[in-house]
Amino acid sequence: MEDDKTIFSMIIDGEIPCHKVYEDDLVIAFLDINPFSTGHTLVVPKEASRTLDKLSDESSGALGRVLPRISRAILSATGAEEFNIIQNNGPNAFQSVFHVHFHIIPKLKDGRGLTFPFRSSPINHEEAEKLAESIRELLD
Repeated sequence: MEDDKTIFSMIIDGEIPCHKVYEDDLVIAFLDINPFSTGHTLVVPKEASRTLDKLSDESSGALGRVLPRISRAILSATGAEEFNIIQNNGPNAFQSVFHVHFHIIPKLKDGRGLTFPFRSSPINHEEAEKLAESIRELLD
């Protein structure tokens, strides 16, 4: 995959801005720009891998360690009590960016969140920066 530049690899390389909520040596997490609900976050390994089954044990372990922690911060920041975690592998499984990533999607009391069929809306960047800051603070 090294030759395939994705939007996520450009975010990881700092070529595209994002509303970052978490970063360490192996993982970056940022708000989705077309969220299903407030706080919809993408958790992405920095290792370039198209699908989860091709990801190294080191990156897989790093994702497993941070997903619960980031989920707790998102729930606290949004007031949600329920959430979905979605991870798709391959175009027939609805993967649209071919770099492993997990969606953390809060299910809000007003019904916003993951629905079928999926419906998202554009992000409000001003609100997103405030929310990202709140989640970062909860993760510190």
